[in-house]
Amino acid sequence: MRLTRLLGSLCIAASLLAGPAIAKSRIKDIVEFEGVRENQLVGYGIVVGLNGTGDALRNAPFTKQSLEAMLERLGVNVRDANLNTKNVAAVMVTAKLPPFAAPGSQIDASVSALGDAKSLLGGTLLVTPLLGADGQAYAVAQGTVQTGSVSAGGASGSVVLKGVPTAGRIAGGASVEREVGFQLAAMDQMRLTLRNPDFTTARRIADVINASYPGTAAAENPTIVAIRPPAGQNMVAFLAQVENLSVEPDSAAKVVIDEVAGVIVMGDAVRVSTVAIQQGNLTITVREQPAVSQPGPFARAGQTAVVPQTDLSVEEEKGKQFLTVGSGASLSTLIAGLNALGVTPRDMISILQTIKAAGALQAEIEVM
Repeated sequence: MRLTRLLGSLCIAASLLAGPAIAKSRIKDIVEFEGVRENQLVGYGIVVGLNGTGDALRNAPFTKQSLEAMLERLGVNVRDANLNTKNVAAVMVTAKLPPFAAPGSQIDASVSALGDAKSLLGGTLLVTPLLGADGQAYAVAQGTVQTGSVSAGGASGSVVLKGVPTAGRIAGGASVEREVGFQLAAMDQMRLTLRNPDFTTARRIADVINASYPGTAAAENPTIVAIRPPAGQNMVAFLAQVENLSVEPDSAAKVVIDEVAGVIVMGDAVRVSTVAIQQGNLTITVREQPAVSQPGPFARAGQTAVVPQTDLSVEEEKGKQFLTVGSGASLSTLIAGLNALGVTPRDMISILQTIKAAGALQAEIEVM
């Protein structure tokens, strides 16, 4: 019993003394599979049923031509008629065709006004073919447009607007009519594309795959890792096993700064050489207070005048000592030191840029 307790205590102590757990990611979360991607679709259509918020046909000739052509296809001749409806709007329809989408499956469609329509709320999109980059129709969209916006106006011209009423969405409003020909199971090689190219990460991915399936993976460059399924296994089954393998991704030391929002993001690989930092604020205050100047009670000349009085003061923050950061300091050490100075995020941005200019920040700074 005592021996069991002793061994249990030693295991707990070993776990407490051990370093932090390595953050690993699945291969499927850090790469893209070549050819397995979405395809962009686009089409031109007409939205009808608007409550007087459609295109002005005099200002949008393409809407008038589209309306006339549509009615003629339905057997209505309006070539010589004076169309003046405001319940119709020409729109562009876009959608994303998922990989391996089969005919008959439903996808979402986005609708955006093309002319001077004020709102698409409550309108109905008529049958619109959605074309791919090759000019072929891969889906057909139709349905009621939902904008999710609120718009109201008064006779005096005042308008209350929330959201964008000239753009909307049709959930499941497009039906896939043609699938993209991609024979994944028959492929003898697949290339994995890293979302964040890196030599170390590419090599680690190849090593992890080869450890489970020897001789099946090779890192071609920092972006591409080529894999081949082992004998007797097709590509689909092999990818299902490979994508769930875990690997520790590596990344370059980088500091990303958003000066507008005052946001700073630093990676764990950021290191700082020996440097001394001191930060202080200089405040200059100028106060203007007008005073009235009047002539004496028995003065024969003179008039009342306003005389400005200026009060100028300069204050410099004192009492903060130099902060010394040792060579090879980590991200946590740098942040703790900067927090000790009591700096604001915007002051921290200036400090980091100054450290980089001094050559003491071993990282890339990216300003957004």
